[in-house]
Amino acid sequence: MDSPTQLYPLRFKPLFREYIWGGRRLGTQLNKPIGAGRTYAESWEIVDHGGDQSVIAYGIHAGKTLGDLVRSNPIELLGNNIAAEIADSTLPVNLQNRFPLLFKFLDANQNLSVQVHPDDKMGATLPEPDLGKTEAWIVMAAAPGSKVYAGLKTGIDQTEFRKSIEENRSEEVLHSFEPSVGQCIFIPAGTVHALGEGLLIAEIQQCSNTTFRLYDWGRVDAAGIGRELHIDSGIAATDFSLGPVSPCSPVEIDSNNEVVVECDKFRVVRSTLRERKRISTDGSFKIIVVISGEFRIEGDPSSELMRMGCTALIPASVENFEILIPESCKEAEFLIISA
Repeated sequence: MDSPTQLYPLRFKPLFREYIWGGRRLGTQLNKPIGAGRTYAESWEIVDHGGDQSVIAYGIHAGKTLGDLVRSNPIELLGNNIAAEIADSTLPVNLQNRFPLLFKFLDANQNLSVQVHPDDKMGATLPEPDLGKTEAWIVMAAAPGSKVYAGLKTGIDQTEFRKSIEENRSEEVLHSFEPSVGQCIFIPAGTVHALGEGLLIAEIQQCSNTTFRLYDWGRVDAAGIGRELHIDSGIAATDFSLGPVSPCSPVEIDSNNEVVVECDKFRVVRSTLRERKRISTDGSFKIIVVISGEFRIEGDPSSELMRMGCTALIPASVENFEILIPESCKEAEFLIISA
């Protein structure tokens, strides 16, 4: 097993996903290396989910996967509490000893499908068990008129929802609003939802890839065939008691820090920095996501500054680390995500 002193701030190679609703902003706005011509929907920044693995980009661990480190250095990477939680023998075998969160960016160049994710209880019963999928979105860019579809309108029950799907009018029963840049929308497992055209999103979620597609806006391919829907499974996963979802109300910690969302799966703090600052890991890993500005993280082996769209994982064993802002940057904004 590697020595705890060998772990350091980790940066990974992104994994890109091409879906029909993707665009070019992962490259044009977040500076991801997506190349010319092709469109991409998602950039998976931190993931340990079966064959989907983040690969370390710099330092002595370059080339190893996130899963490699979770299995070889669980306490040093995650901290005692989380290492114990993921080693729980009551979990399905394929869910044991797996990094608990997945962080990604999404470029919604078209509406995403209307969908829902299972909770942990339902996820564990699937043919290939998975975690539930509670998630939160932080809006990084929004075109005029872009909408978030989050939750069902008050009073919509299973019968009315199924009828709306069958009659191709699901948008009539969905709660929607036009979000603002910087807002956070919390989507608990069981919430019917969709991102609308024109949104660029940072998403933190449980490490799950189970989605039930309920409605796809009538889209078909060149042969006139629509994407597969999972109506029965999706309705079974839907929590009809949740109702409409509105943006989260941040809770101020101090003049430079606020909690934008907190639940039993993750916590997200938004921090504004104008000078160097030392941050404690408090016995658990931290994910750092740059929203604006640029800086360097103490101990990062990369020679490149972290800028908008960059992500780093700070192991628990680092204990504390300093963020260093260059003189050319007046202010930086970033997220601190923990489990």
